[in-house]
Amino acid sequence: MLARLCDDGYSVSLETSGAIDLSAVDPRVSRVMDIKTPASGEVERNLWQNLDVLGGHDQIKFVLCDRADYHWACAQVRERKLPEICTVWFSPSQGQLSATDLADWIVADRLPVRFQTQLHKALWGDTPGR
Repeated sequence: MLARLCDDGYSVSLETSGAIDLSAVDPRVSRVMDIKTPASGEVERNLWQNLDVLGGHDQIKFVLCDRADYHWACAQVRERKLPEICTVWFSPSQGQLSATDLADWIVADRLPVRFQTQLHKALWGDTPGR
């Protein structure tokens, strides 16, 4: 379906948890890969080989729960040279990490990432289907 949409001229984006193999996804699709952090309890699900198929039109995002997650994500960004692969986003987990704190840490460390909030959580909280 993704390839067909691309063939029909659509701009297609696929957001994934990072626990699914992206190698079969049409390279015209913009892939947004969520890398799970230790505090998420799902860090072992990350498929690091997905980094090999990402390119400049793709994105990586980290949703951070605490300062330890931030330090872990910083290490991943530096060791794996993620900004050389694609755009990297850091987001605070709603209700767990202050957006102000995260923004301050990013600026203080001059980290080559972008900041975003989980807008759907700010607008609708945990309301299913919103």
